[in-house]
Amino acid sequence: MLVEEIMTPKEKLIIVDQLDSVRKALELMKKHNIKSVIVDKNSPNGAYGLLTFKNILQAIVAQEGDIDLLNVYDIATIPAISVTRKLEMRYVAKMMVSHSIKRVLVVDDNELYGIITMSDIIGVLLEDI
Repeated sequence: MLVEEIMTPKEKLIIVDQLDSVRKALELMKKHNIKSVIVDKNSPNGAYGLLTFKNILQAIVAQEGDIDLLNVYDIATIPAISVTRKLEMRYVAKMMVSHSIKRVLVVDDNELYGIITMSDIIGVLLEDI
């Protein structure tokens, strides 16, 4: 099964700008009941990023940051790890397990197509049981 068959498409994702405040990103995460948001690239040749609860907690708790003073680009993972949509799901799963990654962006020709998560992969595996 290919990544594009099980990924969450771009149209369903919440995307924030790199210059948005961390508070805005956190509010969107709360409103949509999600654990991460996509960080848009800042130029045609730029890189997409990912902002997760973990990034936010590390910035606030560990580094005593203020979410009103931090911008998304200050704490997001940019560039985010990505795969092509034509990749076999098993290779993505292997990479995610090997590197303890929960979410991977799906990008082709530097354009975002979606995201694939560990939950997506587990869901497909459970269907086969």
